[in-house]
Amino acid sequence: MTIDAHQHFWQYEPKKHAWIDDDMAVIRRDFMPRDLITELKINKIDGCVAVQADQTIEETNFLIDLASENDFIKGVVGWVDLRASTIEKDLEKFSNNTIVKGFRHVVQGEPDTNFLLRKPFLNGIKRLEQYGYTYDILIFPHQLGATLEFVKQFPNQKFVIDHIAKPYIKDGFYDGWATLMKEIASHENVYCKLSGMITEADYNNWKPVDIKKYLDLVLASFGADRCLFGSDWPVCLVAGSYAQVKELITDYITNFSTDEKAKIMGNNAVEFYNL
Repeated sequence: MTIDAHQHFWQYEPKKHAWIDDDMAVIRRDFMPRDLITELKINKIDGCVAVQADQTIEETNFLIDLASENDFIKGVVGWVDLRASTIEKDLEKFSNNTIVKGFRHVVQGEPDTNFLLRKPFLNGIKRLEQYGYTYDILIFPHQLGATLEFVKQFPNQKFVIDHIAKPYIKDGFYDGWATLMKEIASHENVYCKLSGMITEADYNNWKPVDIKKYLDLVLASFGADRCLFGSDWPVCLVAGSYAQVKELITDYITNFSTDEKAKIMGNNAVEFYNL
């Protein structure tokens, strides 16, 4: 199967989606399954994983409901307050719905660089493994040091780094990001999504060559067994089309083996999220 391992749905609300700034005005509207299904068909994608964009239980339930109505949504990465004293009960409730594959917190938006290492959050992460849940790591490069210490504490927890940790491609920064990503990749329970890259480059003038060295590093470090294709639709529309995002990856892996291509474009997502 060809799987888009990372996309979003929302019914646009200016306050809730305040992160969509003026430079991203093109996505200030609703994006629902009816909008995505056309893109999936055109680009020969068999299914997708819907990832939370809002930090509420209502958001998780919203995605569950969409998945129940659209069978091309193969899994949901929701949100739950991992710091809450009720975390055990909350996870148990969601465990009754097999479409929920894991959870994510928007750590990139937290002012505390060491947010991942705080005890209440770690307490929540400890509870994920017993339910077989994954955890998506959404960070900026300045949080990679904390991320390395974080993943060391949970060698059996399935982690995936979203958007190759959002390196500052537009500014050309590379070395610090690369050093830490290589170290994190040495932990074999950590995967990486090949997603969200064109929106870290120059929205209007990016070229595949601008992104190549970042892909080189990630594929060399994580290998074809632990990299997942993701579109980051509709956020990607700020800088390009769905087809351009897919082609960026398929063109890059042109000379990979048939087996490696299949893993990156879907099989790894099926395995990681238990789709």
